[in-house]
Amino acid sequence: MKLASFEISGRPTWGLIEGNHAIEMGAIFPDLRAFIAAGQPSAIEAAKATALRHDLTAIRWLPVIPNPDKILCVGLNYESHRRETGRSEVDNPTMFVRFFNSQIGHLENIVRPHVSTQLDYEGELAVVIGRGGRYIARENAWDHVAGYACYNDATLRDWQRHTHQFTPGKNFPATGGFGPWLVTPDEVGSLDAQKITTKLNGQIVQEAGLDQMIFDVPHIIEYCSAFTHLEPGDVIATGTPGGVGFKREPQLFMKPGDTVEVAITSVGVLTNGIADEPAA
Repeated sequence: MKLASFEISGRPTWGLIEGNHAIEMGAIFPDLRAFIAAGQPSAIEAAKATALRHDLTAIRWLPVIPNPDKILCVGLNYESHRRETGRSEVDNPTMFVRFFNSQIGHLENIVRPHVSTQLDYEGELAVVIGRGGRYIARENAWDHVAGYACYNDATLRDWQRHTHQFTPGKNFPATGGFGPWLVTPDEVGSLDAQKITTKLNGQIVQEAGLDQMIFDVPHIIEYCSAFTHLEPGDVIATGTPGGVGFKREPQLFMKPGDTVEVAITSVGVLTNGIADEPAA
């Protein structure tokens, strides 16, 4: 299944994506997070016959999970990215967090704030937690995955490098692209067989197999669930491959008018424009 959060005529809801239609499911659960927490996938099939159908051109895409309890992000999780940054090898994932209100949906603009011109792209696989838990063993981790989505962990590099902490550069409003939809694991198959590609204005700037992650999804879930209780609808952004703009010669940053795409085979394509922050 492909599941998404969206607005129709300004009204937030969620539903099933089939072909060129969004089948509204807000009548059975208030939002996608609540549906995931309920663990009742059969409810969708039962509701489809009478559900409202909307053409995809009529909806406004929201972040896949607009209201997660937490967004956990893994840094430096591809060897190509670790090497280009010159960072040391580590025994455990490098973790930081995003705020949910820093996210935007598919086809929305990533906003470059007026305090920086160093807006960089980071294409990533997002994992959405289905069944929550604490101290989840690696061998049981797949049982806790609701599905996958594309993520663009867009970063203000100068603000990221103010100190050793990543938080400021990762949490400006409207910088985390998340979408278009969540794809359930049965449709994706083996993650190791999938590829992630980031394009800026149609040119490939990042490309890697998901099997090139330093810490795979089960390892990440085991690690995160040791220090926090994972909740249904939680989001884990699993890191970006090499090729980021601030490590290129010359440096390559996103600017207003640009278009950035994050594509993951068997998952989808997330597209966002770039716009300047409106004047105060």
